[in-house]
Amino acid sequence: MIDAKGTLDLITSRQSDRKYSDKPFEKEKLERIVEAGRMAPSACNAQPWKFIVVTDPELVLRIAEAASARLIGMNSFVAQAPVVLVIVREKPNMSSKVGATIKNKDYSLIDIGIATENICLQAKAEGLGSCIIGWFDERMLRKLLAIPKSKRVELIITLGYSISEQREKRRKPQRETVSYNKY
Repeated sequence: MIDAKGTLDLITSRQSDRKYSDKPFEKEKLERIVEAGRMAPSACNAQPWKFIVVTDPELVLRIAEAASARLIGMNSFVAQAPVVLVIVREKPNMSSKVGATIKNKDYSLIDIGIATENICLQAKAEGLGSCIIGWFDERMLRKLLAIPKSKRVELIITLGYSISEQREKRRKPQRETVSYNKY
């Protein structure tokens, strides 16, 4: 079992990696990464996600095209990733849907965020890098991956052995983001 300091070190060292080696990684690592996402908590245990694991190099290149914004130089690194995870939002169960309506809050998006971070932290624990991407051509992804039109593609996560340098985390000071007992 990892200790408390080790957990915080893992969280602190996780970063968005945008450079990957061409070295493939072990299937066992990929299975644990996907399992970390699958085991994420969700409102009313709705589990409103489907993870599409893309390992086919040609398909990864096509996904990279869908994620790329050449004019502004965004996401061109996706093609380097040996594996891409595509996260599709599924319908929540009835109790989660009722709660979301009553509270005017889309819990499924919160749930997907939790599952996504589980995936990225497990990737880091496995010695891999990851990057969460929200900018992509959703129609193109639906077509490439045979995703029904009724579903929403929410995120892409790239995975691979990172060759990015570890960067120092820059965060707002704690006094700006944390308070106790009142705003």
